[in-house]
Amino acid sequence: MLLIHCPYCDDTLPELEFSYAGEAHIARPADPSKLSDEEWRDFLFIRTNVKGVHAERWRHINGCGRFFNALRDTVSDRFLTTYKAGEARPDTTTLEAAE
Repeated sequence: MLLIHCPYCDDTLPELEFSYAGEAHIARPADPSKLSDEEWRDFLFIRTNVKGVHAERWRHINGCGRFFNALRDTVSDRFLTTYKAGEARPDTTTLEAAE
């Protein structure tokens, strides 16, 4: 079972308390009506599928209900850190060096 830290509640709880919400830091186009069908498709459906550290959005569904971001290693399935929505993605080199 994964343990996930909510940066808003400051609790570390089982993954059943949370819901995955996709890749983090995806900016919505300023004017979607100006995109081609292919560009709109890519925005909606095409995401990176990295092997390694991946920025993800999560929601604390059984707690505060807020969305937050997390850096998770997809190889080890280990969370490096979680941080509030709207904050910049932390530098992974300092996180990996801290271990």
